[in-house]
Amino acid sequence: MNDLSPATLAQAPVAPASAILATAGLLLPLLERGQRLDSSTLRAAMETAFGATDASGLWDWKTAYEACEAATVLFLWKYGRAIFRQAHTPTARLAALSKIAGLLPSHTRRSEESQALQQFSTPVPLGLAALTAASITTDDVVLEPSAGTGLLAILAEISGGRLILNELADTRADLLSSLFPAPSITRFDAAQIHDHLDPAVVPSVVLMNPPFSAMANVTGKVQDAAFRHITSALARLAPRGRLVTITGAGFGPDMPAWRDAFVKLQERGTVVFSAAIDGSVYARHGTTFPTRLTVIDKIPAVDFH
Repeated sequence: MNDLSPATLAQAPVAPASAILATAGLLLPLLERGQRLDSSTLRAAMETAFGATDASGLWDWKTAYEACEAATVLFLWKYGRAIFRQAHTPTARLAALSKIAGLLPSHTRRSEESQALQQFSTPVPLGLAALTAASITTDDVVLEPSAGTGLLAILAEISGGRLILNELADTRADLLSSLFPAPSITRFDAAQIHDHLDPAVVPSVVLMNPPFSAMANVTGKVQDAAFRHITSALARLAPRGRLVTITGAGFGPDMPAWRDAFVKLQERGTVVFSAAIDGSVYARHGTTFPTRLTVIDKIPAVDFH
């Protein structure tokens, strides 16, 4: 008889992405019942899936929060299309999705990796705002260059878009491969996404939440990191396509420090919308840093000077 006790499982740890997905599977029925996921519930699910406590070093609370996000993706896979059919307006959809988001725990603990790579997943309500701005249809091919745990991607999926997903972090990329089995997941540095993707891959929509000031293999802050991600994604976008990005609030066409950069950018694209968003939107995801939603159509601006 096989010994499946936690002590035995701890001696042969499962792959992190597999354990995260297993945790998400344990949490999904709770979300379906409308049960709030408190820390004790989440801890129990993680210990079951990993066969060890967090003291073992096999998992941390950042990983636990990603399991909650994966559970949200599984929930939206199952019910998202029905929610969108029944809730015809963005306001109605926001109310429905906010109820689900409200069941998840606040991210009160961080990891060194999440800090260094600025891995702050998109809150579902903000993701819905980005989705609404993108106006995705069943004709669209949607690129998400930094797909994370799939919270933006699943919204694009249930809207009918065909996905192109990229994620540099290994565990997150492995998790995406399980959550989104149809799309192939690339693992490039998204700051150079245009240089790496196959030339045949041409999205009509880019939906993105890039690191605000972090770059792969670079220590310290890189002030133009978000701009590098955006310009590379814009280069890959099909003519007349739409790019919707979430950035730090200080990065915008009306900011003096970025005016010249946006003047140059508008040789290829027109900024049709940009507005700062209060940092409280991200409070449950471990930060209150104010953000911005910007929409760029790949049509050269009439007057970009």
